Amino acid sequence: MTAVEEKPGRLISGPGMLLVWFYGVMVVGAVSRSAYQIATDFGRAPLAYSLSAVAGLVYGFITYTLVRGGETARRVALVCCAAELAGVLIVGTWTVVEPSAFPDATVWSDYGMGYVFIPVLLPLTALYWLRRSAVRRPGPEA
Repeated sequence: MTAVEEKPGRLISGPGMLLVWFYGVMVVGAVSRSAYQIATDFGRAPLAYSLSAVAGLVYGFITYTLVRGGETARRVALVCCAAELAGVLIVGTWTVVEPSAFPDATVWSDYGMGYVFIPVLLPLTALYWLRRSAVRRPGPEA
């Protein structure tokens, strides 16, 4: 008897759909905020506004990979969420240690405090969900 491979689980089933919704909201928030700030007052805080734009792009890419689904998309999303978490931790720590470097807040400032800490909680939740949704391939039959 041959073992049948399991099909990859949909990444947006159950809690995954909630993740897509949160990431979608964060895309809109980060992109619209950074677009407005870059268009109206870029010289005031170019680093902060650019980092918010990068955050929006990261959120958009993660949203796309979650919706796309499949094992490859899951692996890409894992890497992106890990990079997102690293960005939140680095920028969050940087804004706490050297606040003068950021005359205006970014999406990831103070670990996302301006966004109710969603920027730090979202990648942690996504990493957990993506690891949990990994396809389990059956081992060789004895």
